[in-house]
Amino acid sequence: MTVRLRKNETLFLMIDIQERLLPSIQNPDAIVQNGVRLLKAAEALSLPVVWTEQYPKGIGPTAAPLKENLPASAIRFEKLHFSCCDEPGFTEKLRELNRPTVVIFGTETHVCVLSTTLDLIRSEGYGVVFVADASGSRTRENHNLALDAARSLGALVLPTETVIYQLLERSGTAEFKGLLPLFK
Repeated sequence: MTVRLRKNETLFLMIDIQERLLPSIQNPDAIVQNGVRLLKAAEALSLPVVWTEQYPKGIGPTAAPLKENLPASAIRFEKLHFSCCDEPGFTEKLRELNRPTVVIFGTETHVCVLSTTLDLIRSEGYGVVFVADASGSRTRENHNLALDAARSLGALVLPTETVIYQLLERSGTAEFKGLLPLFK
């Protein structure tokens, strides 16, 4: 499946960017900063956002800067499974949103994000865009191996800026002007 980002066909899925996990992840500040950029773009472009927390009693809540920038309409899933798709009600909720493309980002790249990518593509038939610089693992090697695996599954692996500009489609709009400061 060839993925082309279009506003009316896309939803964002933020996976497990949680306070107690972040200190052990490579480049946590960049992951949070790029996650905030994506969430601000989702709000400006009226894109649905689904977000998860893996066992928050043990790993803590979502990092505060991300939580503060979640759109009011964002849908939360608490989970224990590594793949979001194995969590009861998750795939049904995605189907209700009726968006064939999922922009996915979070931690850890090689565990929950990759497992979910695999299930979204192979089992659920979604086009997946994997945001490389808004995702992370404890080691650079695990992150890179997971990005390679995501590509081999058919995911489009892109940086945050490319995702947002593809969704904007053109300059000169109110959305473009509103989001431009994110990259200056």
